[in-house]
Amino acid sequence: MSDVVKFERVQPHVALVTLNRPEARNAISTELALAFAKVYNETESDPDIWVTILTGAGGQAFCAGADLKEIASVGMQSLIDACTQGFDRFIRKQHAKPWIAAVNGFAMGGGTEFALGCDMIVAGEGAHFGVPEVKRGIMALGGGIIGLPRVIPRNVALEYIATGAAMPAKRAYELGLANRVVPADQVIPEAIKLAEAICENSPYCVRESLKIARMVPDKTSEELWAINVTATTALMKSEDFREGPRAFAEKRKPNWTGH
Repeated sequence: MSDVVKFERVQPHVALVTLNRPEARNAISTELALAFAKVYNETESDPDIWVTILTGAGGQAFCAGADLKEIASVGMQSLIDACTQGFDRFIRKQHAKPWIAAVNGFAMGGGTEFALGCDMIVAGEGAHFGVPEVKRGIMALGGGIIGLPRVIPRNVALEYIATGAAMPAKRAYELGLANRVVPADQVIPEAIKLAEAICENSPYCVRESLKIARMVPDKTSEELWAINVTATTALMKSEDFREGPRAFAEKRKPNWTGH
């Protein structure tokens, strides 16, 4: 596996994925995009991983966005092709399992898009978000101009998209983009704490609940209720559905299987 994306297991059922190009502020190069796709696909297919945390190495930047030096040198096509291997599915939240962004420093452009691809964000007090592509004659076509208006109020999102301004962590929290803001040295521990709280629950139910919740912006109420009915039928056939009430009756912690 490429060194530009690191993978480790930090707690039972919790993986930590680190964008590891600190000398380039973890900018998204073709190599990084391909390495991330490999890790993304592997974590999604590993039944022992229930929650994944995404962070950036170095502490100065979560991810500074696309590697403009690479784009200036060889163009953008190779990076676009690499992003179709997994990054695009991640940004569209096509993953089944919950992802938590642990953001310290700048998350600009593709960095904000990485954060938007996650289901929850823990931000350091010095973190900043933004889609500054318009300042460089580029557009945030990796999901930023689609995802931002879905998470924060429309008019506010349009202002950040049009100006390319940076959004401080406190403002991101106020707008509902960040779930928590903590001191810089507590970003990873806080993200792990959140992941552990998720892992207390049935991984099957968490996975299927998030699957439906992610559909809310794109489905009608009638469509969502129909999906709920189908999900109810599947739930009652699952092992976790049987284990939860049984563990409660026996006054013990559930032994979840994720099925």
